[in-house]
Amino acid sequence: MMERKGAAIMKGQVLTVLGPELKKGDRAPQFTCVDTKLNEYNLDKTNGKIRLIASVPSLDTSVCRKEALRFNDEAEKLDNPDVAWLIVSMDLPFAQKRFLGEEDARGLTIISDHTNASFGENWGVLVKDLRLLQRAVFVVDGNNVIRHAEYVRDMGEFPDFGAALKVVRDLAEQERRAAA
Repeated sequence: MMERKGAAIMKGQVLTVLGPELKKGDRAPQFTCVDTKLNEYNLDKTNGKIRLIASVPSLDTSVCRKEALRFNDEAEKLDNPDVAWLIVSMDLPFAQKRFLGEEDARGLTIISDHTNASFGENWGVLVKDLRLLQRAVFVVDGNNVIRHAEYVRDMGEFPDFGAALKVVRDLAEQERRAAA
């Protein structure tokens, strides 16, 4: 397993991240997580859709909570069934379900990588030192090509929302035009 020493920091602690650093143009790797109902969830569940996939350390922290709610707001504004908004964390599915209920975040699908860390390893966001996921945002098109990848080195910081959302909107507009 590839190790990227210093790829992340949390509260000043330099951390090692496992897995490859994916880039724009790469094929989206497969993963196996579970949803809040304990059903298996993988990339194939959203085949053909545009996907915004955000990995966060824990929805029980304020930065992760705010990030997820920002993406939920954007999902509701865009209101496009051809776009899937996924949040991935190592939180247990029960905690994720509690978050969804407390926040009424209907625009998101939240999945847990707790069982086997396949998302973390395959997408290069598994923090070896903490067994948490590094904060990152990916946009994947309907053909499973990564169109945007941002790894947030300082895990206490937000991603560049504008950059990721622009890619989502541009892809959705391209698909709308192609269908017209």
